[in-house]
Amino acid sequence: MGRRAFVGAVAGALLALPLTIEAQQAGKVPRIGYLVQNSAETSQRTHAALREGLRERGWVEGQNIVIEVRYADGKIDRLPALVSELIRLKVDIIVTTSSGTTWAAKNATQSIPIVMAASANALGEGLVTSLAHPGENITGMTFLAGPEIAGKQLQLLKEVAPAASSVAVLTNPTNRSHAAFAKEVKVAARSLGAQVQVLEAPSPDQLDNAFAAMTKEHAAALLVLTDSMFVGQQQRVANLAARSRVPALYSQREFVDAGGLVSYGPSLVDMFRRAATHVDKILKGAKPGDIPVEQPTKFELVINIKAAKALGITIPKDMLLRADEVIK
Repeated sequence: MGRRAFVGAVAGALLALPLTIEAQQAGKVPRIGYLVQNSAETSQRTHAALREGLRERGWVEGQNIVIEVRYADGKIDRLPALVSELIRLKVDIIVTTSSGTTWAAKNATQSIPIVMAASANALGEGLVTSLAHPGENITGMTFLAGPEIAGKQLQLLKEVAPAASSVAVLTNPTNRSHAAFAKEVKVAARSLGAQVQVLEAPSPDQLDNAFAAMTKEHAAALLVLTDSMFVGQQQRVANLAARSRVPALYSQREFVDAGGLVSYGPSLVDMFRRAATHVDKILKGAKPGDIPVEQPTKFELVINIKAAKALGITIPKDMLLRADEVIK
């Protein structure tokens, strides 16, 4: 081959190389399974946060990544079938949105990486054996390292309702972290001179009964523990609390946006945005078991003044000053 012909051949090969790489990449667009316990309507903000986090790291849905979304609409018995569907689609990663969805994915696959966008207590529930070295195929975000936050939430609730000698705690008995949380609340209640009434609502159709039991026992305040089902029923729970005329403290600000009184806990939106970091690392070759599970670093105190006025409650001034946001 002459020199001119050789140079031409090399140049042609170099020009074709980007097209070849692009074609290879086009054939291997990562496919993310996104398993949601609740409905599309109640998950809009967190879904948008995940997409935003992925976009910040160069992953754009419809361009270089595909997201397969499956909603259980609050029906946890649908989760195994939805996970199986994602596995049949040969997704590269499954992003889960609650402890329940993570358990469904964990029980279905030990090979596909699982990223928890949110879990109540990943270590305490047994989803991982260590936060620093989760092992196996799971990593992501956990709401808490332990149930201690429940005691802090009760202290805040007592600031709002100092005369409350009886406090109800709304739990979901199917949530594996709630027994430890309720125990922590009882310990904190003893030092605060309050009695605790544990309410159980394993499904949305049991919420009315739980609130009726609270009213029957004359509870003077309510603490709603973190739970994906409760978040999916945020408007209904906030309405039931308002109708019962008890001051209530929630674990997510979404309840306060829905008309609830006070919330204290990490931002779900921030957690879902941060979960995109774990997805990015796995897509770039990291093993999920080597990526530490993260905890939120900031906890938000959000207060709804309108809800306080409706209940005839005056929020202490120092608490208003400590609040991250006051909704008027």
